[in-house]
Amino acid sequence: MAEGDGGVNQDLQQFENEARARGFRRVAGVDEAGRGPLAGPVVAAAVVLGDTLPLDGIRDSKQLTPKKRLAAYRRICRDALAIGVGVIDADVIDRINILQSSLRAMAVAVDHLPFRPDYLLIDGTYPTAVPLPQKAIPKGDARSASIAAASIVAKVTRDGLMERYHACYPVYGFDRHKGYPTRAHRDAVKRHGCCPIHRRGFKGVKEFCLEAGGNGRE
Repeated sequence: MAEGDGGVNQDLQQFENEARARGFRRVAGVDEAGRGPLAGPVVAAAVVLGDTLPLDGIRDSKQLTPKKRLAAYRRICRDALAIGVGVIDADVIDRINILQSSLRAMAVAVDHLPFRPDYLLIDGTYPTAVPLPQKAIPKGDARSASIAAASIVAKVTRDGLMERYHACYPVYGFDRHKGYPTRAHRDAVKRHGCCPIHRRGFKGVKEFCLEAGGNGRE
């Protein structure tokens, strides 16, 4: 069944249905946003949808306009059985690397659900350290409804955080690019150096931060 602007592709329920057929009832989709930016946290979300999937317009957050993504986010907050969010800041990313930070954010998101799920659907190729049955699904945000819902929650949550950071560090334009390595962002780092939320181990940032724990030109 094809997916329209207001509908849900029924194929997106395949992994959830398979898990339920095995006896799992609380299936959480888990995804993250913010692996690629030069600044800000990585944010993960865990979302448990109802058996009847009472949500429309669910798809990979990258396929949605900001307006449609926000509308989908509001529907998810209204209709999902449970939502958990995990945030790992830039200083931790620099310390343990972005992959491990993404997996940690996912684990935190699951832990922040109001009840313990019994099965996880994880976007990507790596399982989390959460001691629950789980399945890692490459490109899962385009293949699973609950992972797609998690991708929307993670993206909208992270964008909101970056807009708040913009008020603290307006010279970088975080409200526009959300910390991603756009030309404008790279140029701002060259001119102004690093700010406290920059990922100092990332190329495009580390060249403009002072060594030995310096703060650049904050």
